[in-house]
Amino acid sequence: MKSDAAEHHALASVATLLAHTIQSYGLDFRLLLRQVGIDPDHYSDPDERLPIVKLQQLWSLATEASGDPCIGLQYAYYIQPASLHGMGLAWASSDTLLDGVKRLIRYQSIVSTALDITLSETSGGYQLDFESKAARAPVAASIDATLAAFIRMCRITTGPSINPRAVTLRHSAPSCQERFLKFFAAPVEFQAEADSILFDKHTLESKIPSAHPELARVNDGLVYNYLKRLYKNDLTGRVRKQIVEHLPNGIPKQKLIAHKLNLSLRNLQRKLKGEGTTFKCLIDETRKELAIEYLTTSNKPLIEIGYLLGFTESSNFSRAFRRWTGKSPQQYRNNI
Repeated sequence: MKSDAAEHHALASVATLLAHTIQSYGLDFRLLLRQVGIDPDHYSDPDERLPIVKLQQLWSLATEASGDPCIGLQYAYYIQPASLHGMGLAWASSDTLLDGVKRLIRYQSIVSTALDITLSETSGGYQLDFESKAARAPVAASIDATLAAFIRMCRITTGPSINPRAVTLRHSAPSCQERFLKFFAAPVEFQAEADSILFDKHTLESKIPSAHPELARVNDGLVYNYLKRLYKNDLTGRVRKQIVEHLPNGIPKQKLIAHKLNLSLRNLQRKLKGEGTTFKCLIDETRKELAIEYLTTSNKPLIEIGYLLGFTESSNFSRAFRRWTGKSPQQYRNNI
């Protein structure tokens, strides 16, 4: 569901990396922060979250002030695993690049709640699609930075020779498009239908030299605890938690969830609308996320997974999963 969603937020490290980027052009980053209403003394707190709306404004100002339409590519050179909190360290400790990517997808909200990253298997490869949840199109430089930072992380963890097969971007080609070809070392299509990266299969299945299963699990725990704190006072997160608890008994009624949260039905609906979502949307999103989690990390029979998601018939689960992913549950599991 797309919305203006002023409640969407991202790790403050996004701004920290942008600070380094802007300063490399000899610009006053603190001045730009003040212009969008961000306190220059708070943006560098590693646990701080910043509104996506303000970060998008910052990207717009940074692009204009630098005069560089390729500033998003420059941003990627400053990223390190620790920039992504425990998730980046868990990624770097994963067994393969594919495992790291799956961790990114599983915990992507720790980086930004406005970005939806999906992984699909193609003929001989894997494709990652980066979709904004906001109604307004993101600033082009911020999308460039997202895809470039992703590739940079792949190269940091696996080796500098890791290159995608192809990259597509929705925005039009900038005057500096040759820098995109140099950075990605792959064909780049502009004005495409999606923001995506395509990899050869063997590339994502490459072993990560720094693989350390125990360290990966430790950092998974850090991410889990962070997300638990993050959503503690977030109504959307609290509603999701209630949905998860009630799904094995069928789809919970909105009135029941409102009662569990000590809210009236109308107040629950109003607050969810204020957070840019609806109860129906949360039911659907939660079921999808749980389905992917069960299929990816467990050997539970499909009929049991359907039951845990509140489906009374396995055929209903299969139809819903095809709507979410374009594949049946069994096809999705076989491709993992």
